[in-house]
Amino acid sequence: MSTSPSPVSRRQSRGTLAAIDSSSERSLESLALSVGALSFVVSAAVALLSFRFAAAPIAGPNSVGQFAAVASAVTVFLAFVAGRYLLHASAAKGRVGFLDVVDVVALGFAHAVIALLTWTLLAVIMEQAFIGAEVFPLAVLILAGAAAALSAYLAFYSATHMDLQLLAIVLAVFLTEGVIASMLTASDPQWWKENLSALGMTDDLSAMAFNLTLIVAGVLVTTLARSATKGIPTPHPTGLRSVRTCLVVVGVFLGLVGVFPVDQFFALHTAVASGMVVAFAVLIVRLNHWIPGMPRVFIMLGWLFVAVIVLLAVFFAVGFYTLTAVELVAGILVFTWIVLFIRNAAALEQDAAAAASLAA
Repeated sequence: MSTSPSPVSRRQSRGTLAAIDSSSERSLESLALSVGALSFVVSAAVALLSFRFAAAPIAGPNSVGQFAAVASAVTVFLAFVAGRYLLHASAAKGRVGFLDVVDVVALGFAHAVIALLTWTLLAVIMEQAFIGAEVFPLAVLILAGAAAALSAYLAFYSATHMDLQLLAIVLAVFLTEGVIASMLTASDPQWWKENLSALGMTDDLSAMAFNLTLIVAGVLVTTLARSATKGIPTPHPTGLRSVRTCLVVVGVFLGLVGVFPVDQFFALHTAVASGMVVAFAVLIVRLNHWIPGMPRVFIMLGWLFVAVIVLLAVFFAVGFYTLTAVELVAGILVFTWIVLFIRNAAALEQDAAAAASLAA
C-alpha cells in the first residue's frame, strides 16, 4: 500500500478500483456486505459460547459492551488487511515491500483501536442511561454480532477506498481516542501536574496504551509523508524531498517518544521530542520556498501555529502555563497543520492536473 495503492484523488482511486472488474464499486460494496455478514455470524456464535445464552451487563467486566468492543477490534483488523490485500492483488502490483506491510499493519491496528475504544465508550454511556439494567440473552447475541458487522463493513470499505484525506482522518481519530483513553485510565490521577509524557511512565496498561499510540501514530505520519508528497507540483528541484524528509522526521521522532518513556530514557525522550518540534518549525519556515504554489493563507497559518507554540513555551518558562498544557496545545496544532497540509497538497495536485488536461 504505502499509504494505499489508490492515489490521492477519488477519481484516481476509482481508476485503480476499476482494475478489479467493470463494476468494481458494486463488487466492493457486495464484498463489504459479505464481510459484515460473516462478522455478524462469527461474533454472535462466539458470544453464544461465551455468555451461554445468559443475560449480561451493558458495560464493565464480562459485559456485552466489552465483548462487542473486543470482537469488533479483531474483525476490523482482519477486514482491513483483507481489503488491502484484495486491492493490491487486483491492481496487479509487484512484490509487497517491508514498508507496505508495516503500513497495512499500522493502519489495521489503528482501525482496530478506534473500534475498540468507540464501542467501549458507547457501552459506558449507555450503562449510565440504563442504570442497573441487564441485556437479555437474545439481545446479547444480536448486539455483539451487529457491532462486529458494522465495524468490519466500515473497515473493509475504508481499506478499499483509502486515500490521503481519509488516512489523515484515521490518524486524527486514532491519536485523539488513544490519548484520551490513556488519560481516563491513568493510575495516577495527578499525572497532568507533571507533563503529558507522564502518561507513559508507569508499568500499567494505560501507559502501554499511551506509548503504543504514539508509536503507531508515528508510523502513520511517515506513511502520510511518503504519499502526500509524491505528486505536488513545484519548481524547486529538491523541494518535495525536503518536505518529505521533515515530515518523516516528525513521524519517526513521534514514534520514538513512545519507544523511550521519559522516566527511563529522559535524555533520549527529551531529544526526540525537541527534534520533532524543530523539524516541524523548519518545515513551516521553508515550505513557501520548497513549494511556492501553496496557498498564502496556509503558509501564514503555519507561521501563526509556530508563534503560538513559542508563546506557550515562554509562558511555561515563566511559570504561567504547565508543561502539560503546552504539550497538548502544541500537539493539537501540529496535527491540525498536517491534516490541513494534506488537503492543500491534494488541492494543488488537482489544480495542476486540471490545468494540464486543459493545455492538452
